[in-house]
Parts: sequence; structure tokens; C-alpha cells
Amino acid sequence: MNAPFRAEKRHYDYLIVGAGFAGSVLAERLASQHGASVLLIDRRPHVGGNAYDEPNEAGILYHKYGPHIFHTNSEQVVDYLSQFTEWRPYEHRVLAYVRQQLVPIPINRTTLNLLFDARLETDDEAASYLASRAEPVEDIETSEDVVINAVGRELYELFFRGYTRKQWGLDPSELDKSVTARIPTRTNTDDRYFADTFQAMPKHGYTRMFEKMLDHRLIEVRTGVDYRDIRDQVDFGHLIYTGPIDEYFDHRFGKLPYRSLKFDHQTLEQEQFQQTGTVNYPCEEVPFTRISEYKHLTGQQSPVTTVTYEYPSAEGDPYYPIPRAENQELFKRYEALADATDDVTFVGRLATYRYYNMDQIVGQALATFRRMHQRVRLSTAVAAE
Repeated sequence: MNAPFRAEKRHYDYLIVGAGFAGSVLAERLASQHGASVLLIDRRPHVGGNAYDEPNEAGILYHKYGPHIFHTNSEQVVDYLSQFTEWRPYEHRVLAYVRQQLVPIPINRTTLNLLFDARLETDDEAASYLASRAEPVEDIETSEDVVINAVGRELYELFFRGYTRKQWGLDPSELDKSVTARIPTRTNTDDRYFADTFQAMPKHGYTRMFEKMLDHRLIEVRTGVDYRDIRDQVDFGHLIYTGPIDEYFDHRFGKLPYRSLKFDHQTLEQEQFQQTGTVNYPCEEVPFTRISEYKHLTGQQSPVTTVTYEYPSAEGDPYYPIPRAENQELFKRYEALADATDDVTFVGRLATYRYYNMDQIVGQALATFRRMHQRVRLSTAVAAE
């Protein structure tokens, strides 16, 4: 896939920066639907972005950048990705270690019964119980407000405050309400982490799916290559940029703040380490936020198992845009520059400074392609007149 460059400049219709979901989907669509030549580059030594997975020395398929669980309500996204992978049905379940016991999260009726011996038997009883604990907040502005308004301070402190402080390096009272606004609280006993209609894992892993997606004669992939090192070495008609938007503009207004993650991957001489794919540790005294065990996700059988401890960090690769008003204002200044840059299409979570799930990025890339396709049709019609 990585052929050496020729001495002379080769022309490509598109140069795409970033071989994660956004860049790879657009590369595939432009090549297969428009017959466009594409050079796809990534500074990492592999395709797949943060969804990259590979077998380790023990043969366990693990996710190098932490667990990626595919779930969506979009039939269009499923149909598109199904061209490049078979699926293994998988419904993710998460437990939280709270008060020396493991309880389901999102909070559901089982969680309440285990923690408080509430003996709730129906949805209505659970709803009344949660309502009795809620502490109404008149003006909901922060993440703390959202949770306390919904479930009260005790559950907020048990499940949310410590985890949020570790994850973001900020107290929930300092974070926008969007951080916790979508966290569900259930009155039934559904212990699935997601409620989407489609939940599955690529049968042979994400990397295999990406490789199949990019296996096209008009797509050339170059990994371990930085955009700044290559932009003057190739001739291209249009740039699609999925990297950090502030980096593209040389941090003209300053750096956009992100939280990062550090991963400690361990292979253990035991068949199973924990009951579910992920266990959260909300307590602030524990330095990591969660432990994930991949065999739950992949269905692999092995006498050993691989787990990953996640440690939030202020330094490292950009993972999570920090949702504060001043950061959004800074992004808007970069967005204005991007809107005024006619020869570049900015797409993806780093280029739009938003955290998206994988299916949302695929959907965004497909929508971007449709807009590009429409422009091509319009320009062709104008030229024919």
C-alpha cells in the first residue's frame, strides 16, 4: 500500500490529511463514485485513527487507543460500512466500582436496589424514588446542575463528580451542561450501556475494515507522513483536512484545549479479568478512570486476556475538546478562517472541534461527500450550457 514516491510530482485530484473515519470514508467515496485519484496520508504509522486495532504478542485483538464500541441508529451508516466488514453482534455493558461493589451504569433500577437496598420492583417505583432524590436547579448551566437536578447530590458524588474531575481535569461545576446532558438514567433493569438499534463490532476488527475500504486502485495511502512535510512535494486539486483546525492555521489565535489519554495495556495469565467489557472507577483516589477487557468485545477464546487501564492526561494526542464557552469562542475564530478558505474542506472531530461517536463521523463524511457530489454536478451542468 505504501509505494515510494517518484522523483517527479504526481498529480492527485485530492490530498486527504488523516486516515481515520472521516478521511477514509471520503477517500473511498471519491475514488469509487467519482473516479478521483486520492492521496491519503496520516502522521501515525497506520490507518484507522483512534479506532486502530491489532493482535498483540499473545494474539489478543486489542484497541491501541482504548475501546471503541460501534453503535448507531443510522441504517445508512450500517449499510455503508457493511460493504467492508461482517459484524459480530455485541451489546456493551459497563459496571462502576462504587462503595466496594460493582453496579450497573448508566444508573438503573438494579443500581438503586444494590446501593440503597431500595427494593424497587417497577419502573414507576424507580421513577418516584429518583424524583425523591432529585434537587431541582432553577437555572441549569453546568454539568453539575444537570446531574443534581436529575438524581440529587448523593448519586452525583458517587458516580459523576470524581469521574468528571479525572476525565476533564475540571470540576463539573466548571464544565458546560452538554457534558452530562445526554447521560441516561433508567427506571428499568436494562443494563446495556447503549440503547441504539444497531450494536455490533467489526467481525475481524476495525483495521481490517479500513484496509478493505481503502483497497482501491485510485487510492494511495502514505502513513507515517506529516502534512507539512509533504504538501509541497505533491500536486493536488483539492485538500480535505481532518486534523486539528488550529494546527492547520499555525495556532494563529492560540491552541484549542483538549484532554488526552494515556493507556496501560496489560496481558494477564488468566482467562478472564472482569465481568464486563468495561468497569468504571469514579472514585478520585483511583488514578485511572476505567479498565477494559477486549475478549468481551471480540469473542476471542484464549487462556490469557488483555486489559487496558485509561489515565486522563493534559498532554498527548488530542482526544476530547474541552466544552467550555471560551474554548468554543476560540474555535469560532478558526471556523471563520476555515469558511474563508475556498480550496480546503475541513471535516471530522478535530477539524470541527467536537467530540463525535464513530457513526456520527461516518455520517458527517457521507454528508460532506453528498455536498461535494452536488457541486460537481452543478459545475458540470454549467460547463455544458
